[in-house]
Amino acid sequence: MGIRTRKLIGTVIMLVFIAFYALFAMAVAEGRITEAPKLVQTLAYIVLGLIWIVPLLPLIRWMGKPDKV
Repeated sequence: MGIRTRKLIGTVIMLVFIAFYALFAMAVAEGRITEAPKLVQTLAYIVLGLIWIVPLLPLIRWMGKPDKV
């Protein structure tokens, strides 16, 4: 599979994942975090804002893998 095809597939998967993750993060933020102290809210928002990167790292590595010659 060529790098352009991998990037196309990876981009579509990323967009779908981020859309669903955004809905999940909003549900968590609306449900439980609003009642927590401000410091806990701030930490939760930071974690929710950054944690989506972790499951996408293998996909990003796969997308950037060079073509076999």
